[in-house]
Amino acid sequence: MNMEKVCLNEKEAAHYIGMSRSFLRQDRMYSARQKSTPGLPYIKIGRTVRYMRKDLDQWLMCHRVE
Repeated sequence: MNMEKVCLNEKEAAHYIGMSRSFLRQDRMYSARQKSTPGLPYIKIGRTVRYMRKDLDQWLMCHRVE
């Protein structure tokens, strides 16, 4: 049975979008500030951070240049 994960951890999400884990950490920090560009949506439970694959896909499409 081949099921794709719906939620990815930080390492998996960084690999999925082709960016570094450091980028994701900075994105979370800077997007939390007022008047900043909205960052990637994420889920935080305790100290655990997860990214939903559909949110990553949508974020990538928003940055697409034709």
